Amino acid sequence: MTEAREPAGPHERRAPGTPCWVSLMVREPAATERFYGALFGWEFRPGPQQLGPYVRALLDGRQVAGVGHLPPDRRLPVAWTPYFASRDVDATADQVRLCGGTVAVGPLDAAEAGRLAIAADPSGAVFGIWLGAAHLGTSIGGVPGTPVWNELLTYETSVVAKFYETVFGYEEEPEVSAGRDHVTLRAGGCPVAGLSGLGHALPGDRGAHWLTYFQVADTGETLLQVTELGGRVLTAPHDTPHGRVATVADPEGAVFSVVEGVR
Repeated sequence: MTEAREPAGPHERRAPGTPCWVSLMVREPAATERFYGALFGWEFRPGPQQLGPYVRALLDGRQVAGVGHLPPDRRLPVAWTPYFASRDVDATADQVRLCGGTVAVGPLDAAEAGRLAIAADPSGAVFGIWLGAAHLGTSIGGVPGTPVWNELLTYETSVVAKFYETVFGYEEEPEVSAGRDHVTLRAGGCPVAGLSGLGHALPGDRGAHWLTYFQVADTGETLLQVTELGGRVLTAPHDTPHGRVATVADPEGAVFSVVEGVR
């Protein structure tokens, strides 16, 4: 994790591999909107409907995330999904397949918003590929209620790090420390995501997955709000070199982390 940076401006294309969106598919959209609206101050507006009912979450009138409706017949986990920028979604999807991953959705056009695909890496962790219109995508950062980091939790990092390096052109920065398996992924020299190898500590009921971090003003106060709004605290707040962090789940079980004092 690093200091939160303002996303690309309204007329800038994001560099390949740059996190550019987070999206959540849920079974009860209205309840989800109430939860995140109260927790982060988000408002919601209709978005592209190619994959079903979908809304964009806005903070101070600027886009931060998306929420879609998961059909009842789709037995998929309710989870936050990060999207990474691409200059050619079809070519990136082909590269995913060549490197041992799978493409579950797309590539397809999302109305005026851009072109996307939803894929999984060789460990099964789901992520999105996105080529957005110049004026769309996460457009605010560095303030409470915005996504600031994405971390892949997996069994071990060596194979999956090579996958992301090949697909998105990342540079790898392994952490050299006893007993810790961690790699920072860099795009254009800037840290953009992390990979953590947890070994047998990886939750067996979830498997490998991406975890999104949202910035908050006060971790303790946020945890109180989470529980009052029907969510759960999964890990107690603790200090890290990057700020005070805790992991929670919303009322439908979508897991995310909150961090105070990002740096």
